[in-house]
Amino acid sequence: MCVLALAWRAHPRWQLIVAGNRDEYHVRPAAPLARWDSDPGLIAGRDIQSGGSWLGVSEAGRVAVVTNLRGYGGPAPDRPSRGALVTDLLGGADPDTLLIDAYNPVNLIAIDRQRARFLSNRPATQRTDLSPALYGLSNGKLDEPWPKTLRLKSLLLDWLTGAAEEPALLLDGLREDILPDIGLDPDRPSDVPQEPRHSPIFINDPIYGTRCSSVVAIDRAGQGLFLERRFGARAEPTGETGLSFAWPH
Repeated sequence: MCVLALAWRAHPRWQLIVAGNRDEYHVRPAAPLARWDSDPGLIAGRDIQSGGSWLGVSEAGRVAVVTNLRGYGGPAPDRPSRGALVTDLLGGADPDTLLIDAYNPVNLIAIDRQRARFLSNRPATQRTDLSPALYGLSNGKLDEPWPKTLRLKSLLLDWLTGAAEEPALLLDGLREDILPDIGLDPDRPSDVPQEPRHSPIFINDPIYGTRCSSVVAIDRAGQGLFLERRFGARAEPTGETGLSFAWPH
């Protein structure tokens, strides 16, 4: 993912809401949201090039999501894919012992039924428990006030303080391609030439842009819904998937 908003135990009905966009080169192949044949309890899209994912759910009671960190140069090709961190966590890896220093610059959020953890490996290794709250994350620090991050948090807050009954409505907000006039510009340029320093929630670019929008909604009883809306190089919708799941009590 490249921008997301997350509400962790911040609503009387919903224990977790995640809404975010994955931005990537359009030529990089990806499989749509699905239950994985190798593990039907794992629900995620798949990066065909490297085999991992950017956001996923496990019916064992886990969620993991990853973003890159800008300002450190392009990825070193001899390091493992950051998407493997998502599948490792969904498979039961302990976020406290995960060797994140072996990966290119990365932010990672790992959630299970008891706690939510934020991890990062730049500028130093960080592992932090997340208290019940609303958070935003892009390709910088957690809750760094980039305009698109603040705007997406605002959209999620509006949904939570409204009816909060149709998670699919959040997909419409993730399609917003207007530059917000709030927040602070990133202090580092993107490592992707096609991505501007100041970008909207949805990036419309034929080379590098928003590939999919995703929403994960899990209520206090453990009943969940995972939605994904995909886009082509001209920002046209190319498909949509919705899968229900349940976490054990």
